[in-house]
Amino acid sequence: MDVSKLPLNALRAFEASARLCSFTRAGLELRVSQTAVSHQVKALEDVLQVSLFERLPRGVALTDEGLALLPVLSDAFRRMSDALSRFEDGNYREVLTVGAVATFATGWLLPRLSGFARAHPQIDLRLKTNNNRADILADGLDCFLRFGDGAWHATNAVKLMDAPLSPICSPGTAARLSKPEDLVHEPLLRSYRLDEWAMWFQAAKLPPPRARGWMFDSSLAMVEAVTQGAGVALVPTAMFSRPLASGAIVQPFQTNVLTGSYWLTWLKSREETSAMQKFRLWMLETIAE
Repeated sequence: MDVSKLPLNALRAFEASARLCSFTRAGLELRVSQTAVSHQVKALEDVLQVSLFERLPRGVALTDEGLALLPVLSDAFRRMSDALSRFEDGNYREVLTVGAVATFATGWLLPRLSGFARAHPQIDLRLKTNNNRADILADGLDCFLRFGDGAWHATNAVKLMDAPLSPICSPGTAARLSKPEDLVHEPLLRSYRLDEWAMWFQAAKLPPPRARGWMFDSSLAMVEAVTQGAGVALVPTAMFSRPLASGAIVQPFQTNVLTGSYWLTWLKSREETSAMQKFRLWMLETIAE
């Protein structure tokens, strides 16, 4: 079928009526009468030579053909709306969807993100916080700020900064710790990487104790548990400079271990857009300051 011959107003009338399950409510949304909506839908049915609605005594119900058409039109109108909403005062605003592990987002990115907005006001940045196992494609991300070794399949990775791990605890717990050996008497809170504490004790030239303590998939949650005296956590202390400075948490020992770094990543199959390039350069420049 020649799409250019399809009546746009009739398509809008159908989509609104199908979504709202009512010609009357569709008319209110489109600011036309219920009769006008009904006529427009009937005109579309005549063009397509199918019935899109069953007319019932108290409303309408979609036919199988209507059910098949609705998601296609809804997606098309949504995408049109998203694209048109990027025009503002005669300028086109680029949309950039960035994923970030929550620890990096709150510990480094958010305090500096206003600088990116000032430098690039034409970019509409949308931030999604994820755990470290997010899927760039499935989550609709342009790029992903993540922790690791930089080796992700089919993924470009630009190193941003190292993230050494060191123990942190509450002030009350710190009062019981005079030397690293004292940690064997405390609950050691753990992330999904089970080897981190063993690596830290090796760096401290101590045999690792048997692991005991809660396990977390978020450093933020783990640090909150620390503030409540639940134990000692091994975290990238650079991401928790503010609670460390305020005294809410304490770093009892300076020994640290490097298990990974923070990286800016995007799929190799995805061509880097202008907004992605500007964000990458801003990240590298800001880190270098």
